[in-house]
Amino acid sequence: MILRKSDPDSAEKTAEILKQEDIAIIPTDTIYGFSGIVPETEEKIRKLKSREEQKSFIRLIASPEELRLYTGEPVPMELLALWPGSLTLVVSLAVPNGAEQTAAFRCPGDQWLRRVIKQIGKPLYSTSVNRSRMPPLTAIDDIIREFGDAVPLIVSAGYCGNNQPSTIVDISTGICKVLRQGIIPVPKLPEFR
Repeated sequence: MILRKSDPDSAEKTAEILKQEDIAIIPTDTIYGFSGIVPETEEKIRKLKSREEQKSFIRLIASPEELRLYTGEPVPMELLALWPGSLTLVVSLAVPNGAEQTAAFRCPGDQWLRRVIKQIGKPLYSTSVNRSRMPPLTAIDDIIREFGDAVPLIVSAGYCGNNQPSTIVDISTGICKVLRQGIIPVPKLPEFR
């Protein structure tokens, strides 16, 4: 199924598909992404991307306050104030999952996307729409041609490739370390633990 993001009920229909632990391709505040509920859909997304390495996927949350559900560590208010927006924070997990001690979270700036996440009630994985080691697809026609038969839902918002990537900041050690400088500048912060 292909929906337009601008359709009045697109957020509700997208949430219903995702609640079934299926994968959808949806526009994010940066580029199109494979999305599915955390943690149930991780292997499905890896299979779609043909990704064998265990690189983690970003987790999208509906509000800045939700981050406290997943980490017991302090988060500088200067960083939380940049949310919603294109800032990804790597934090220590309150409940580690096997070898996974940290995870990357973003509260997206896109209101439609936050509405979808809120309706699901759980974080969503987000990773670029592409096969492993290939460039991300940004044109909806290319996405439909490549993955239209592989997922039950694609939400179209037209071309989605002019946006800069999110800024990624690792705060898991108590020091703010910029891993990728994207659209949001990060203030210099002292150690906060």
